[in-house]
Amino acid sequence: MTESGNTHSESELETFSLKLFSDQKKPSVIGSGALGGKAQGLFGISKHLATSFDAEQFKEIEFNIPSLAVILSDVFDTFMEQNRVSPEMLLEQPDDRIAHAFQNFDLPFGILGDLKAIIDQIHYPLAVRSSSILEDALDAPFAGIYATKMIPNNESDTDVRFRKLTEAIKFVYASTFFKAAKDYRKAIGKDLLDEKMAVIIQEVVGKPHFDRYYPDISGVARSFNYYPPSHSKPEDGIVNLALGLGKTIVDGDPSWWFTPKSPRANPPFLDVSEWLKQTQNKFWSVNLGPPPAYNPISESEYLIQCGLREAEYDDTLKSVASTYDPRNDRINVGLGEIGPRVVTFAPILVYNQFPLNDLLKNIVEICVDALNSPVEIEFAITLNPTRFGLLQVRPLLALADEIDIQDDEFTGKDILLASERVLGNGENSNIEHIVFVKPQTFEAKHTPQIAREIEAVNVTALENGIDYLLIGFGRWGSSDPWLGTPVTWGQISQAKIIVESTLPEMDKEFSQGSHFFHNITSFGVSYFSLRHSDDHGLDWEWLDKQACVSETDYIKHVKLVKPLTVKVDGRSGRGIIIK
Repeated sequence: MTESGNTHSESELETFSLKLFSDQKKPSVIGSGALGGKAQGLFGISKHLATSFDAEQFKEIEFNIPSLAVILSDVFDTFMEQNRVSPEMLLEQPDDRIAHAFQNFDLPFGILGDLKAIIDQIHYPLAVRSSSILEDALDAPFAGIYATKMIPNNESDTDVRFRKLTEAIKFVYASTFFKAAKDYRKAIGKDLLDEKMAVIIQEVVGKPHFDRYYPDISGVARSFNYYPPSHSKPEDGIVNLALGLGKTIVDGDPSWWFTPKSPRANPPFLDVSEWLKQTQNKFWSVNLGPPPAYNPISESEYLIQCGLREAEYDDTLKSVASTYDPRNDRINVGLGEIGPRVVTFAPILVYNQFPLNDLLKNIVEICVDALNSPVEIEFAITLNPTRFGLLQVRPLLALADEIDIQDDEFTGKDILLASERVLGNGENSNIEHIVFVKPQTFEAKHTPQIAREIEAVNVTALENGIDYLLIGFGRWGSSDPWLGTPVTWGQISQAKIIVESTLPEMDKEFSQGSHFFHNITSFGVSYFSLRHSDDHGLDWEWLDKQACVSETDYIKHVKLVKPLTVKVDGRSGRGIIIK
């Protein structure tokens, strides 16, 4: 067995065995080669946690990195060679064709015994996750670019469970060549030959509830927050929480958030009706029931999305929810009354049913010290008894030069827009093109078509080396088309400045916590958030007068006589765009 990334010695990386898989104390690997960035991050941080985590302070909480084994990167090379597949063959192939082709390929014979051993002895759901050698790098994290597939692993027939595991592995391999990955690598100047895929097989943290398996809480915590609420600083960090699997958060769907400095403070909703609209009302779980229609090329093949009524039936809502009292137009902590349920996590954050905030601050601090950079962690929690599973640690891109924006710069005839809510940092004076969604024809039901029209413009921009400012309504990258435009990063890869604006009919909380935003940060893309009611709103009249390059039903592409000047102060979260 070879060393992985010249970081772990052979004494630290041990050949897979079920004992190692179960005791969660040492890396367990299959094959040879590199761990990949995601696994490297987990294995690297495990040593720091072993010596620095305050187990005595949190002695009633089981804290660990869930059981995992890693299929090392050389296995991927063998897989490609024995099936006579070269990366060049896949350059122009659509995702579904690639995924179907990979399902017809054979995994290397040498790893099948270890995979069969997992299936023979392990009966809880498994997550099969990417861990490419380029993943989780500081300058290009590839967050959410490659696939993760969860399998229920609960059938009595071991052959069926083995087949599902191998299908999931091959799906992750196939995702190396999906369009989103190809576009991302092109954007950062990486060749296909630069990439190799390792695969993590990991226990899904959760409990069975009838036909559903999920954690009570999933979360993402960042040590630095580019959207600090009032009275908070970026370095105070941010935490996003969701009931059920973390897919809710990474997809950018509604979730609860708080700053570790003020865990009891509520998000700045305008009124109670906003609480009901903008908090979580669905959750994801692994499907333990009758299998769905066979679809091995779907990432969510074995996942189901349920409503809060199911969670209350499962008895998992009581620790995370409050109740709306329509008589008094207020939200009360807990489920002691009849009324709509609201996922606020108040029983934990307000009444401190267990010390989640203190635990997160301790873990994040250890990770920051270990990586010597701001970090983002993903985690999952089960309650009664309490278990905290650390799923991922990745570095966040640190801020570059400090930009100072004065109050008087927010006004004036030369301002295209100004915002107090901007992600990013720095200055850009090279943007001569603007692509914007036309407010006159915009309707939420058209957002999938809008995504396709923008992709077509982006393809042309990519071919011609054109950078542009992108303006639209609602959340960019949302998986829910009624919340915003469901684009992937690859569909807007040439956008260097992005603006999300609200409308009276699409007035959602601004985006936070998704993989989409992690990638935007890593690329140095500035992301402006505007409310339609802001004092420094967008100058639509000027925008519509600029020279038209192309126009469709829903979007318009214009070219400017002189480039824009974009300034973003990452410390204050302020930004301006000057005509």
